[in-house]
Amino acid sequence: MGISVHDSLELLPARECKVLYAAPILLVKHGVSEVGLLNVQAYLRCRKDELRKEAGIVKNFSVFDFSYIPAQPVMRDESKVLIDAILRYDHSGIPKNLAIFGSRGSGKTLMVRYLAKELRNETTLRILYANVRNHNTSFKVLTHLLKVQTRGASLDELFERFRQAHPVKTVVVLDEIDLMSAKDRQTEILYRLSRSRNNYMVVLLSNSPRLIHVIDPSARSTLQPEIVHFRNYDAEQIFQILLARAQQGLRWYEEEQLRQIAALTTRNTNSDVRVAIKSLFYTATEPNLAAEQAFDRASKDVVVDVIRDLNDKSLLILESARRTRSGFVKEIYQCYMRLSETHGEIPFSYMHFYNNLSYLQSCGLILLVSTKVARTYTNRIRLLFDPAIEAETYRQRFA
Repeated sequence: MGISVHDSLELLPARECKVLYAAPILLVKHGVSEVGLLNVQAYLRCRKDELRKEAGIVKNFSVFDFSYIPAQPVMRDESKVLIDAILRYDHSGIPKNLAIFGSRGSGKTLMVRYLAKELRNETTLRILYANVRNHNTSFKVLTHLLKVQTRGASLDELFERFRQAHPVKTVVVLDEIDLMSAKDRQTEILYRLSRSRNNYMVVLLSNSPRLIHVIDPSARSTLQPEIVHFRNYDAEQIFQILLARAQQGLRWYEEEQLRQIAALTTRNTNSDVRVAIKSLFYTATEPNLAAEQAFDRASKDVVVDVIRDLNDKSLLILESARRTRSGFVKEIYQCYMRLSETHGEIPFSYMHFYNNLSYLQSCGLILLVSTKVARTYTNRIRLLFDPAIEAETYRQRFA
């Protein structure tokens, strides 16, 4: 009498899982289709058991979510500028607008979201948030902030509705402001917010240090934002972030491992704390994984996400950098011009192209290096990620 699929699964202990899917020939009596089914079912069962055991160290998975807001974020001097400006506005009603820039994972958005949460029940002040990547015109930002679907309404009508909906002291946070569509070059919403008699406070966030240059001069003259640089975390600050999350989310942990992840993150990823958090997640859920292995996997995951989120022009710049062996910026620009023409894209001028390089560097994707050639210095680009990742994204989007 043959052994049934169900009986076979019951008879196999977890330690024999690898034997099962490494050597299905042992169960060939069931036939090809049954063996295939058996292997899939056994793998599912064994992996469920393994993951259940591995995840036993985790008591709160939410701490590994990038949207998680810690009870006590790391305090830095640049955070004080943001906090003081919001509290003064709450007290006086006189806004002080801010333009905040810093690399990905430097804590800009986290601090804004933390303040919104903390101040919600302590003041009548409102903090509204919109990511320009997802709402890339003034019209789309307003419909998002109003939480309405509008058809046929003009921008004037929308802003009047916004003004009536938010008559009290309101902070409007526009994240990734440098991604505003070219169709909205005058960034009309900034002009209206800065001129409104409601005295709105505006906080602009960007990864690029040149964010102020994307703002229309007329809006810039009324906004007059103070520029704040959120510096990269140092290794000790990243360690403190990991320690807080480990204490909140894990049943046990090794401080030495946390310091190792912090050091790797600082040295290799432009201090992108998201990589550090994801590395911690991998070490917690796969105890046999070394810190270096977890870090390598986390780095790749984050890079894939960042590259997939790039707009077409930025992706074409990266593809041009990948194709240009010399790495010289001017040669990359010529390649970018040709690629843009091939794909029907209107290319950046050289000035805007160079500004975009600063943005890509702030994302941790490239490094601009000054190199001496003959008697002069020129800039070269070094890619900081596996080029195959970008090549696959380029192929999927433009093939």
